[in-house]
Formats: sequence, C-alpha cells, structure tokens
Amino acid sequence: MQALRTERPAGGTDAANLWRMLGYLRPWRGRVLLALGALIVAKLSVVGVPLLLKEVVDALDTDGDPALAVPLGLLAAYGALRLANSGFSELRDALFARVRYAAMHRLSTTVLAHLHALSLAYHLERRTGAVSRDLARGTRSVSNILNYLVLNVIPTAAETLLVIGILFFSYSWTFVATTVLAVVIYIGFTLSVTEWRMEYRHRMNALESRANDRAVDSLLNYETVKYFGNEDHELREYDHTLDEWTDTAVHTQVSMGVLNFGQGAIIALAVTAIMVQAALGVAAGDMSLGDLVMVNGLLLQLFMPLNVLGSIYRALKYALADMDLVFRLLDTPAGVTDRADARALQVTAGRVRFEGVSFGYQSARQVLAAIDFTIEPGQKVAVVGPSGAGKSTLARLLFRFWDPDEGRITIDGQDLRDCTQDSVRAAIGIVPQDTVLFNDTLAYNIGYGAPDATRADIERAARLADIDRFIASLPEGYDTVVGERGLKLSGGEKQRVAIARVILKNPPVLVFDEATSSLDSRSEGAILSALNEVARETTTLAIAHRLSTVVDADEILVLEDGHIRERGRHPDLLAQGGLYAHMWQLQQAERDADPA
Repeated sequence: MQALRTERPAGGTDAANLWRMLGYLRPWRGRVLLALGALIVAKLSVVGVPLLLKEVVDALDTDGDPALAVPLGLLAAYGALRLANSGFSELRDALFARVRYAAMHRLSTTVLAHLHALSLAYHLERRTGAVSRDLARGTRSVSNILNYLVLNVIPTAAETLLVIGILFFSYSWTFVATTVLAVVIYIGFTLSVTEWRMEYRHRMNALESRANDRAVDSLLNYETVKYFGNEDHELREYDHTLDEWTDTAVHTQVSMGVLNFGQGAIIALAVTAIMVQAALGVAAGDMSLGDLVMVNGLLLQLFMPLNVLGSIYRALKYALADMDLVFRLLDTPAGVTDRADARALQVTAGRVRFEGVSFGYQSARQVLAAIDFTIEPGQKVAVVGPSGAGKSTLARLLFRFWDPDEGRITIDGQDLRDCTQDSVRAAIGIVPQDTVLFNDTLAYNIGYGAPDATRADIERAARLADIDRFIASLPEGYDTVVGERGLKLSGGEKQRVAIARVILKNPPVLVFDEATSSLDSRSEGAILSALNEVARETTTLAIAHRLSTVVDADEILVLEDGHIRERGRHPDLLAQGGLYAHMWQLQQAERDADPA
C-alpha cells in the first residue's frame, strides 16, 4: 500500500513567508494605509453601538415620562453608526481589492518568469501537473491570507482591544479580568483543538487525493484493466481507500463538534459571569440598566467574530503552507545563468566550433568526452550514432540548456558562456524530433518563430515548408486549432509546421534533431526536401538516426559512448568499413525487409 504523505515539506517559517509576502504590497502601501484607516473607523462605529444603546436605555429608564426627543436623537445616531460601519467596511474592501489582486498578479508573473528561467534539468524532472497546481494554489493563497488578515484577524484584534479598553476605563477591573481570561482560554482552546483536528483533515485530504488518483489512473488505463480483467481489483483498491476516508471524515466531523461545543461553553460561562457581575452592580446602584445592556452588547460584539477563529486559523495555516510551496519554488536556483558582464552574441558568418567539449548530466556519468569539430558557414555537419551516444546533448549544449564541464562552444569565435542566453537562442533555430505545438491555431504555431510576423509572412513560410496546400484544404484554414500538443495533426504535418516556424525565424544557425525519425519513408523524403531547402544558406548541425537523411552532409561524425569514433563524408566512411558502414548495412537490410 502506498504511504500517505500528509506532512508539510520543509521550507521557510510562516513569519518569514508573511514578511516576504508583504514585500509584494509595497507598491500599494498608500492604499493599504487608507484601507486600514477605513477598518479602524468601521470598528469604532460598531463598538460605539452598545455605547449608544446604553444612553437610549438610560434615557428611557426614568421615573417620570421620558423626553422622547432625547432617545429619538440617540436612536438616529445609532442608525448612523450602523450605516458608518457598513459604509467604511465596504470602502475598506474596495480599497484593498486592487492591492489583493495586484499582489496575486505580481506573484504569478514572478513565478512564471522564474519557471522559464529555470534550467532544462529542472523541467525534465518536474511533474507539470504538480507545478501548475502549486502555482495556482500558491498565488491564490496570497489573496486568501490577505483576506483573512484584513477581513478577520486584524478587525477582530482591533475590536477586542477596543472592548477591553472600554471595560477598563468604565467599570471594575473584574470585568476586564474576566473578559481577558475568557478570550485567552477561548483562543488557546480553539488553536489547540484546531491543530488536533488538522491531523484528521490532512489525512482526509490525502486519502481523497489517493482515491481520485486511483480512479483516474484506472480510467486512463482502461484498456489495460480490460485486457487483464482487473475491474474488481481496481474497485477493491478504490473501495478500501474510501473506507479509510470515511472513517477519517467521521473523526473530522466529531472533532468539529468538540470544537464548537467547547467554544460555546467558554462563551456561555464568560457571558454569564460578566452578566452576573453587571446585575450585582445594578442591584447595588453602582451601574445603570443601560450599563447592563451595554456590557451585554460589547460581549456579543466581541465573541461573534471569535466564533469563526478555528476556521480562519485552519484556512490560514493551509494558505501559508501553499504560499511556502511558491516561495520554495522561487528559491530554486536557475541552474544556467548569464554572467554579470555577459554580452549579446554577434553573428557575422555563423561559424560553429566545439573545442574539447566534455559534459555529464551527473558527475558519475559522462555523456560527451573531448568532442572537437567545426561547422563552417553554410556547411552541414551530421552527427550519427546509436541511441544514448550523446547526439541530442550536443544540441542542448549549443542552445545553452547546459554549459560544458570542460572545453567551450563558440559561434564566430565567441564563447557562448560569455553571451546572454537570449541572444544565443535567437541565433539558432531547431526542427526537433518531437514537435510539440501549442493548443492554438496553425497561424499562431507557425508565427511563434517570429511573434511580430505578419499574416503574409506566415503564409510565405507555410508555402516554403510545403504545408500551405494542406492548410488550404482545412475548413478553417490557418485558424484551425491543432489541439493539445498538436494531436490533431499527423507527425509529418507537425514537422512541416516546425519547418515553417524555423523559416519564419530565419536564424543563421540551424539544428535538425532527428527531425524525420518518426516518419515513414514517403513523408521522410518530402520533409528532407523541405529541410534541405531551408538549410541551403545556413550553418547546419543535423542529428540523425536514419543515415539516409545525411548522406549529403559535408562531414559526418560517428558518435559512440560520448566519443567521436569516425568522421568523414558518406562514401569515405563506407569505404572504411567501420561502425558507420555497419550501421548503414543494418539500416539497408531493415529497409529491404520492410515491404512498405
């Protein structure tokens, strides 16, 4: 059985994260101060209501006929205070709305920018669903935390201080002592029981996630489940998890009852004790009937917001945990970074040189060793070899997804590590092995090579990539949405979109990373013709599995176990009778054996 992970991962402290979050509010600190001012006025208004009620009751509680004008005036003031409380509360919310949403906006863009800045190593290991979920929950947590602080925590604290202040200056110290003791016991009880309840809540959430994952996984693997007749097995696993979830949910509900009853008991005892003191004061003549009404009103005013303290505390803890995930993501080092004095790459001729390049993704496993070759301007150099030889790693190093452990890579004599990553990638275009498209239109995906391109430029690139006739045959033409990752297109069609995109970018250096490996022979021939047209006047690095695609290369490098074992033109390598010749014979035999 898979173990449940309900603990909170290690990260920054809640106080440190809160302080860090406040940094996102600094641009709007004036608006924050105005909102806090509106909050104070609203709380003064609401605390003033019991004070006015006291005056109304005292004015009416006379031996003779009361003068009706006095209580009517006080009642008018009572209504004005209620209105002021409502008005300033809404003003507070309106002033703080921009702060809250702007902070979410700022944090979201900061996190997305950081995700794009992280190295390819991070993105190869990440779980996209988990990262997007953490991003959404983390940015939403900023809004939640600000809401809880501004709408609940700070107003409740302000109201508590105001009530205690009124009791302290107006009545016996015993009223203050009883109130403070009740508030302290109430808060202590609420926080301790909530912490206890959170264990059940965490486990309940984890079990719910496990049950959902199990159900989704079984549906995604529907055919496999049917092949092996394991429907009952899947249902048993799902049912077992839901049994645990049900037991935990019951414990969660019972613990909620304990919390609610305890809170109610503390409030009832505190209000009773204070009202007994007030009644004794009235009987002794030290307090008026209005004082009794006022004390009762103040206590109700005080304990009503405290009623939701447990829920707020729990939600605040969850929000802080979500926010911690985002800040730990922001603290993830970028990996490959530009030097402080990095300059933009200046491409004049487009001469690419690998000088003694060695590299390993892990220190214990070297992928490339002392790689040395040059691609002259306008030349096409191909790299071939068995799977795992390190071919695609060359392209990743050229794009600066990683930097070499030893040696250097230059373009026109400039070490790429001395140049900004943006300028390096702007100078290189790629047609990858697996073209992944955005879930958008064909025009958008082709235009991605040059976002400022006009529609005419996009259509020209499509013609050169020989995909314009296919696009014209579609009902919506260039406005056809290709589906998630381009699933509505065939492999050849996606490759042609990638070629059109590179044509639009028009870079001085091109990389073809096994661009036809997943295509049939007929599609491969058409794609090769388009690729050769694109590469005619550019410096080209072609990484290939099928040797037939690179027979026209100016030089072919045969890579094995990270070393260049052979190099030369196609006829020369065949004549040598080495590794390349052996690979050629195997592929020719496979082609002859395949009737397609």
